[in-house]
Amino acid sequence: MADSPAHDDLVLPDYDHIPLGTLPSRLSPLDEAGVSGLLAYEQAHGNRLPVVQVLENRLEALRSGTEPSGSLPDELPEVTRSQQGSKVSPATTGPKINPPSQGDPTNPAQPRQ
Repeated sequence: MADSPAHDDLVLPDYDHIPLGTLPSRLSPLDEAGVSGLLAYEQAHGNRLPVVQVLENRLEALRSGTEPSGSLPDELPEVTRSQQGSKVSPATTGPKINPPSQGDPTNPAQPRQ
């Protein structure tokens, strides 16, 4: 296996966070060396079979004569730093609940008949 490039040296920013569905379109501007670097990185780190297959298919297409097309975006719209969930605060907490009764008939959380 070839030496794996460092994460910061990858040709695609935030490569690890690109959804599989958009990966093929993100690979189209890359040449054989760029895709080979991503493949080496993927095999050394995540080694996710569907991602490896996409990278190998693109590499084979480039070796068969397909030309890179398009340009690399400055940032990836599907990968944003703001997608970190909601903020936790007293205003967003749920209602207070009692723990399960564990068979305690006096627990007020249990409905009475």
